[in-house]
Amino acid sequence: MDSQPQKKFNILLIGDNCVDVYQYGNVDRISPEAPVPVFESVSEESRPGMAGNVLVNLEALGCTVNYLHGETSVKTRLIDIRSHQQVLRIDNDVVSDPLEIESQIPNIYDAVIVSDYNKGTVSYKLLQQLREDFDGPIFVDTKKTDLEKLEGCTVKINSLEYSRVSSLCSDLVVTLGKDGARYGTRVYSAPEVEIADVTGAGDTFLAALCVEYLRTNGDMQQAIEFAIQASAVTVQHMGVYAPTREEICG
Repeated sequence: MDSQPQKKFNILLIGDNCVDVYQYGNVDRISPEAPVPVFESVSEESRPGMAGNVLVNLEALGCTVNYLHGETSVKTRLIDIRSHQQVLRIDNDVVSDPLEIESQIPNIYDAVIVSDYNKGTVSYKLLQQLREDFDGPIFVDTKKTDLEKLEGCTVKINSLEYSRVSSLCSDLVVTLGKDGARYGTRVYSAPEVEIADVTGAGDTFLAALCVEYLRTNGDMQQAIEFAIQASAVTVQHMGVYAPTREEICG
């Protein structure tokens, strides 16, 4: 997998921004006020989420990234210290105005990545503009359903999102969790690993897919296999995680 020389790529990343907050604590009793557990917080940490997590993954793989995003949402997860299980997630989502790029995209970028969590930042109009203005590869992870409007991009969605689409594009990667990913008529298997948390695995897949595609001069098969391996590393960690190339390749 590492036969090609490594190169630092310059990526334009566009998407919805989020801060993932993790509160770690103990659940030892039931509230006297209602039949719900009482969570006693012990510590807290914050990490970038959504497209912000794609940014961290790209940087872990050695990329230089220009990140354009909308308003910032916050997702707070309550984690039981002893079991490492998520007790509750609190979403404070902010809907952004659609991002507008007024000037033509310069040719300094090796690829454009769009991480669309359907929080308003990414519109069909923006995606059309990217296709018209940029000659290089465009990778899109989206919750949009009319994928025919994304023709000309490499689109990555998960199996649940696939079940909801109203139209398809020709260059589509569907991630299947522990079963790997499907591209065209082929299913690429995933290694068996002990899963701690699937949070952010799709972001890792997207970043790794783009980077390996560029590194191998457009070898999609190798890019998908690399992205699956990268995601397999991420799911072995609690919360979002950005693996290095050394971790992915073993």
